[in-house]
Amino acid sequence: MRFLSFAALLAGVLAAQTMTIEEYEPKSTLVVPQHPKTRAKYPLIDVHNHQNRCQTPECLDRLVKDMDSINLRVMVQLSGGSGERLKKGLEAQKSRFPDRFVWFANLDFNAFGGIDAPNYGHLAAGQLAQDAKNGASGLKFFKNFGMDLKDGGGRRVHVDDPRFDPVWEMCARLGIPVLIHTAEPAPFFQPQDKYNERWLELKQFPSRARPSDRYDSWETIIGEQHNLFARHPKTIFINAHLGWMGGNLGELGRLMDKLPNMYTEIGAVLAELGRQPRFARQWFIDHQDRVLFGKDIWEPTEYHYYFRVLESADEYFDYYRKRHAFWKMYGLELPDDVLKKLYYKNALRIIPGIRAEGFPK
Repeated sequence: MRFLSFAALLAGVLAAQTMTIEEYEPKSTLVVPQHPKTRAKYPLIDVHNHQNRCQTPECLDRLVKDMDSINLRVMVQLSGGSGERLKKGLEAQKSRFPDRFVWFANLDFNAFGGIDAPNYGHLAAGQLAQDAKNGASGLKFFKNFGMDLKDGGGRRVHVDDPRFDPVWEMCARLGIPVLIHTAEPAPFFQPQDKYNERWLELKQFPSRARPSDRYDSWETIIGEQHNLFARHPKTIFINAHLGWMGGNLGELGRLMDKLPNMYTEIGAVLAELGRQPRFARQWFIDHQDRVLFGKDIWEPTEYHYYFRVLESADEYFDYYRKRHAFWKMYGLELPDDVLKKLYYKNALRIIPGIRAEGFPK
């Protein structure tokens, strides 16, 4: 019996010596009240998703069934494309479920002779007007814009490049918002050393790093975005992922006060909110008219964590991806009136094409 105990102890010591940081997943011994959430308290509009390829009746039926299970009333498809692709995809989803999907268009940077063509911006704006006529409710810009996109001379296209001014002006005239994803989390641009909060993620996914020998700084790229918002005050911009400022909500709040045409959404940044429950709760209350719900990646069970952080007062529970957060989550227990605005009221106000019927007053 003693021999077996010593062998087990030795095996444990050897395992600890060979275990990697990726394998380390301690089980908490803390016992606190638990109130998991599997369904949103109020009907939900997700303004940041990418299920546009789901167009067959079978796929759509499964998707809507999953949406119903979590109380997701409307999904905004951000990868809509333009022209015939957008028109056909939108018709495929809306012909089966007229009120469950909204589509945003995307620009084709290679169309009309490319972005170096002297009339590219005006032609792209004209295409956007046609896309809106065909049912697009907004415009989405992906993170390649301002980071990887180059012009014909190999120069990085800045986020506030004036060649796109006609596009932003067209959005203002049409009354449609621009959901724009600029850059990446700031730690991706920082040295991959022991001080980097996203070190584990960068170790597991090295391609996510944005080293200074290949990219301009985070501050430079994000500064261009803020300049864009200021230059086009009549255009509504939805700054994706809390503008990668979820770890500095005070500064984000000051930016929103300065730029009344800038809204934001919470897709893929729940980990930032769940570790600062008191400050984040007050921030949501202070900016309740300007924040929308977004998720980004479609995985129904992951929404449960969003609902728990936003709705409950639970303490010290797991996030769903270790590489994004090695810390625990805490609930914000948002007031009902704030929760309603976050879940659907703000989206109803700024995104055309969503029917208000079925949502609480």
